[in-house]
Amino acid sequence: MRHLISPQDLSLEELEELLTLGQDIMKDQSKYAHVCDGKKLATLFYEPSTRTRLSFEAAMINMGGQVLGFSEASSSSASKGESVADTIRVISCYADICAMRHPKEGAPTVAAMHSSIPVINAGDGGHNHPTQTLTDLLTIKTETGRLDNLTIGMCGDLKFGRTVHSLINAMVRFPNVKFVLISPEELRIPSYLRREVLDAGNIEYIETDKLEENMPKLDILYMTRVQRERFFNEEDYIRLKDSFILTKDKLQYAKKDMYILHPLPRVNEISTDVDDDPRAVYFKQVQNGVYMRMALIMKLLEVDIPC
Repeated sequence: MRHLISPQDLSLEELEELLTLGQDIMKDQSKYAHVCDGKKLATLFYEPSTRTRLSFEAAMINMGGQVLGFSEASSSSASKGESVADTIRVISCYADICAMRHPKEGAPTVAAMHSSIPVINAGDGGHNHPTQTLTDLLTIKTETGRLDNLTIGMCGDLKFGRTVHSLINAMVRFPNVKFVLISPEELRIPSYLRREVLDAGNIEYIETDKLEENMPKLDILYMTRVQRERFFNEEDYIRLKDSFILTKDKLQYAKKDMYILHPLPRVNEISTDVDDDPRAVYFKQVQNGVYMRMALIMKLLEVDIPC
């Protein structure tokens, strides 16, 4: 039985297989309509989510499966003090696979240690978000045709942004990938990520607080919001929340074939006047999330995949 807790749980070969399957689903979703007949997905979401939870549920329903679960901790026995370990033991009696979102780093790892069904990490605190990373990889590969020889700009909250951490961990596995890390000093990537991933892998990167002047070199611009829920005090959030806002005017500095991604939700870090730009692919990214979660569920459940 396999779990997916971080992007490193997948070999490069497995990653390529998932992306190939995701692209095939993209071409013809209908041929996968019954691959999960009789299977149940439990969505255990201890913190709010729109895209991740609903895309998991849509993915399972698209394949003929069913879904059950909860959308906030207060509607589960966690509000009575039940541990993650006990919750997953119970859920294992009801479902065939589960997706867990939790505000505490490491909670899905604990669940996997006590589960008799596959556990998918749907985001744990500021740590990892591997299925968003799969979605990002599919989007980048579909739009650019490659996952190597890219300069990726990451802008906004790089300290608490689990999507950023996961994507860096995934992209360093591909040749000649460079990073431009754009954030205020207080929201730079965690030191462990800089030390253990970028420096240890001799990955080329720069840290800067300048968006416009670095825009011309980027193949991908990955925007993120400043996350109110990760701050310990309101004053710091208010001071930093508008640090970087992407507008149509700023795109004059970008390449014609640079693509803009965002894990969403958006607050105000991308102006709505950017939405109609052909380089803005964040809503395509949302749809790609369904395809990749379909692919992952199939792989983890080891169902027969149509040729």
